Amino acid sequence: QVVYEQEGVFIHSSCGKNDDQDNLIAGILRVIDKENEIIVDWRPLDDTLDTSNILCAGKDSSSVVEWTQTPKDKCSRGADRPSSYEAEWDMVTTVSFKRKPHSNGDTATHANGESKWSFLFSLTDLKSIKQNKEGMGWSYLVFCLKDDVKLPALHFHRGDSKLLIKCLEKHIVLNESSQDKRILLVNSQNKSLSQSFENLFDEPSYGLLQKLKKDPYTVTMGKFSKVTNYIFDSFRSSELSQQRRPPCCTLLRRFSETHTAHLLLFQIDLGSQPEVSRREPVSAEEWAKNMDSEGRILDVDYIKHLIFKGGLCHTLRKEAWKFLLGYFPWNSTKEERANLQKRKTDEYFRMKLQWKSVSEEQEKRNSRLRDYRSLIEKDVNRTDRTNKFYEGEDNPGLILLHDILMTYCMYDFDLGYVQGMSDLLSPVLYVMENEVDAFWCFVSYMDQMHQNFEEQMQGMKTQLIQLSTLLRLLDSGFCSYLESQDSGYLYFCFRWLLIRFKREFSFQDILRLWEVMWTELPCQNFHLLLCCAILESEKQQIMDKHYGFNEILKHINELSMKIDVEYILCKAEAISMQMMNCKELPQAVGEILGIESSSVTPDSDPGEDGSGAVLSCPPSLYPSISTPVTAANGTRDPTQQTSETQSLTPA
Repeated sequence: QVVYEQEGVFIHSSCGKNDDQDNLIAGILRVIDKENEIIVDWRPLDDTLDTSNILCAGKDSSSVVEWTQTPKDKCSRGADRPSSYEAEWDMVTTVSFKRKPHSNGDTATHANGESKWSFLFSLTDLKSIKQNKEGMGWSYLVFCLKDDVKLPALHFHRGDSKLLIKCLEKHIVLNESSQDKRILLVNSQNKSLSQSFENLFDEPSYGLLQKLKKDPYTVTMGKFSKVTNYIFDSFRSSELSQQRRPPCCTLLRRFSETHTAHLLLFQIDLGSQPEVSRREPVSAEEWAKNMDSEGRILDVDYIKHLIFKGGLCHTLRKEAWKFLLGYFPWNSTKEERANLQKRKTDEYFRMKLQWKSVSEEQEKRNSRLRDYRSLIEKDVNRTDRTNKFYEGEDNPGLILLHDILMTYCMYDFDLGYVQGMSDLLSPVLYVMENEVDAFWCFVSYMDQMHQNFEEQMQGMKTQLIQLSTLLRLLDSGFCSYLESQDSGYLYFCFRWLLIRFKREFSFQDILRLWEVMWTELPCQNFHLLLCCAILESEKQQIMDKHYGFNEILKHINELSMKIDVEYILCKAEAISMQMMNCKELPQAVGEILGIESSSVTPDSDPGEDGSGAVLSCPPSLYPSISTPVTAANGTRDPTQQTSETQSLTPA
């Protein structure tokens, strides 16, 4: 529904022969109410407008959006360009116009030398409006979007811009800037109708949620990587007003009763977190010493513990990851593994042949396969292209990435391909350097991650509930603060969970992080404790600086590539030990972490200093290991550390 329309709104471009002479581009400005979203749309009046010239947003590494005009011939090739990667994900975040590949700023021109411009954006992305008057008497407006993206000035040659401002004020609150009276600032805290996170779980009728279900990676990776946070504004906009919305705690309790049966909202004294240290990565010598003459792993629990505490040296990953991911059985011999690889190779190429042998005519009648192929081809060209393994054109790594993902569609046609899977496959293929091994390791990884990509997204819903439960036990005060800022449902952790921190750490750190998580130590759902560790590390800054909803999202987003993986692993392990050592660990938390009730209460035998600082871990988690934590003065006892090292000697 068009709620405002004005002709005679011009853009003054500088495309004339004389740099001092403006080219006037006449256009029509509309404000459109589309599915409860207010869109501001300007386009030229020229009926011959080439839609390929619609403005595209390109994003650099600092999240600053630049406006470029994209010629038609560039658009047709842009999808194959690595540089289109950020634009594809992030353009829809700041502005809601059609997707177009990013070009490098070439100006669209026609035979008459004029440029044609077109743009639209959602009011949720508007930051400010600058209003001014020309000497000739007409007024003009400059829209500034979040991230300081400025659109071309719109000159109202016919009529005044006041009617537009009045129209916009029906949907947003505009306040005059104290520094410049010409600038109207958007007050995002007022007149924003609110939709609670309850709708994410229980109300599938909202358009954004449908997008989230259909294509979670695009929505979260695009929306969450921008400070504009369009996704969160959409979550919070519905017919329900803020006053009618149930309190956060009530909603959280309702969700948890549904998904985790019970959520304890009272604070439990967990005691202090123990000091934890990590060791060097497992070396080739250590790995070889723990293998018999036939190639069997002698002590699986021991080697898993070593990997958990230090990770693997890179030369071992190609072999060890096959065990960690379940491709190779831990008790298999070298000969049994060779036979398994032979069978799996045959099986892989049979599936690969299925899609390779589909003719063009057949594919025309198979829309799902066409969609899978199109999405895969698009994603392959923008996955880890800065990594040497995937950089450049006609890279064999890209071909393997494509073929493995297409073959996975044959392996699991119901799920097929969902955006985000390429991010999970990329490190696996990088390590394996082998198409068949990478495929079967990826299959095993997808067995763990499958629910994240299913249409109902039950896995994501459950993880967000579980994370909230753990964080509340760990720090109820922080949870209360987040709730007071409308952030209690931890939206900002969605990307972390969806693709296991792939975008939060450097490529090499992800290799370390994933292999540690794959040991399934020290408890199940250790990745949720990693989330807790990151949030707890940022708690002081968030609370001390009184961050609100938008500031929290911005801060969390800007942590990407700045997190110390070893520090977070230590902190997450300390949290796990802290919870295991709790005498009154709630049953709901025990179920999340897989801790049996008999394992919750630690042995009462204190250390020699009487501090009671020795943790009794469940045997299934730390077999035959007595783990020292801290002495009374908060420092690690070096004698206990030596004892620990001795206890790790394989039988």
